Amino acid sequence: MGRVLTNQGGGRRWWISVGLLGLLFVLLALVVPLAVVVQRSLDAGFDNFADALASASFIRSLGNTAVLAVGVTLCSAVIGYPYAYAMARSGRVVSRILLTALMLSFWTSLLVRSYAWQVILNDTGLVNEALQFLGVIDEPLQLIRTPAATLIGMTHILVPFTILAIFAQLRGISPDLAIAARGLGATRTRAFWSVTFPLSLPGLAAGSLLVFVLTLGYYVTPQLLGGAGNPVIGQSIVEQTNALLNTGVGSAMAVILLLIVVVILGVAARFLGLGRVLGLATERSDR
Repeated sequence: MGRVLTNQGGGRRWWISVGLLGLLFVLLALVVPLAVVVQRSLDAGFDNFADALASASFIRSLGNTAVLAVGVTLCSAVIGYPYAYAMARSGRVVSRILLTALMLSFWTSLLVRSYAWQVILNDTGLVNEALQFLGVIDEPLQLIRTPAATLIGMTHILVPFTILAIFAQLRGISPDLAIAARGLGATRTRAFWSVTFPLSLPGLAAGSLLVFVLTLGYYVTPQLLGGAGNPVIGQSIVEQTNALLNTGVGSAMAVILLLIVVVILGVAARFLGLGRVLGLATERSDR
């Protein structure tokens, strides 16, 4: 009996040690760099924030980022929901094929995917070559370094997050509910919109919230596909810190971005219920 208690105590201490190591990692990798950024943003009091908010280019980048985030979120929802539904309601073989195709996106480098779209959309890329071959256009269209190119690339990169969130929610919805609705006289379409879709909204909301927040901080893809003519917040921060060597204003811009994210999450927590939005409700929908 004493040996069992000793083993349990040793196991508990081991897990506590692992937890402390994880906490130390979070402090070193997240909290400390964030504290440094906040400290640099306040080097001159609130002057750095005043300069950032007085910058026309930064205000423009805020607007561009907001429009991009909304567009990517909507496109990801429209594309992701049918894909997630097919994954959740198809047979095992088809579902695994769709899941494997989805995971290939995660296994491919972000830089590679962004550059691939640059190759596809440039003047001699696949899209322009195909349109010219079909006689639709005589001269190449300006597709690269446009907001549309950034929207396409960002949607391709972030739509898997929406798909996985919706898929997880749909898997928890019993197909028997839709079958019961059809048994009561509802058509397949009405059963979907009256039963399945409302129950899947927490997953859709979780994926949309995640995609929206992630879009706010992206830099590589907008830089490669949108260029400097349509800057987002990330590009403004890099310009201040690397090109203008103004780390104070750049840090202030980063803190402003962080505050925007915190406000968005706060609104989700207050009005939508953050646990529900993130799909953390423990009650299954088929109960």
